[in-house]
Amino acid sequence: MLDAAILGAVFASIVAAATTLLIASLGELVAERAGTLNLGVEGMMIVGAAVGYATAYGSGSLLLGTLAAVLAGVLLSLVFAGLAIWLATNQVASGLATTILGLGVAGLIGSNFVGTRLDGAPELVIPGLTDLPIIGEAVFGQNAYVYASLVLLAAVTYTLARTRIGLVLRAVGENHAAAHALGHPVRGIRTLAVMFGGACAGLAGAHLSLAYTPFWASDMTAGRGWIALALVVFSAWRPLWLLGGAYLFGAVSILQLHAQGFGLGIPSQLLSSLPYLATIAALVVISALKHGQGAPASLGVPFVPDR
Repeated sequence: MLDAAILGAVFASIVAAATTLLIASLGELVAERAGTLNLGVEGMMIVGAAVGYATAYGSGSLLLGTLAAVLAGVLLSLVFAGLAIWLATNQVASGLATTILGLGVAGLIGSNFVGTRLDGAPELVIPGLTDLPIIGEAVFGQNAYVYASLVLLAAVTYTLARTRIGLVLRAVGENHAAAHALGHPVRGIRTLAVMFGGACAGLAGAHLSLAYTPFWASDMTAGRGWIALALVVFSAWRPLWLLGGAYLFGAVSILQLHAQGFGLGIPSQLLSSLPYLATIAALVVISALKHGQGAPASLGVPFVPDR
């Protein structure tokens, strides 16, 4: 029987693991609601992790490292936007090329930091609350990235549903020709949405290298960018559903580690693949239920204005 301390540690680990996925998938959700399929999330995330770690290691400031990671994600997103939006190249090919570029750049930047460590982001401590059994550490003992992800979720949810900016962005994603006819700058709006996605991917990378695992490893994203893409489909492009999906996949990631520790006799390779198997299973179920009908009608369709 697991005691309260172990359960509390497990729940806190699940929240921490889910934060990276939540931040990255929120950015991708905004980009897709504007009609752009960005498969470069993995590359933007790993570049953010590398640049953020290098900046924080050199300056001694986690804040500067985080800002640098966000900027790196935005800059790489502009490469994708230039190809997919302004040159109207294939979005899938452009996204894959961006990811490959990001992996190469991150490997180059991080090569000088292999084997080094940082003091990770400090965790909140509220006397009387952080020490609560089971939920105390998970809710009141996390770092700033966790709480920032929840603020970001609330902001994206409100903006998409309740503001004119969200209405225009959704209109561009649903019917870019009609939005253009009404005078909205379709390519400009999509570029800003992709930049926001890049900023979120960079922030997710900063969470990885500055808080979750405060050291540099060349493959530290471990496919999280691809899981974030699947989460957007899993959530049917609804921000609040994205929260549940991120925590579900975070739980799968953490529980497979604990399962290995308990020595269940299951091959470690199979346990390590559980998050990715869960991703595939979720997409199959969604497809069978036709849950993906909420996709923006213009998703993945390039816009070329009449001349």
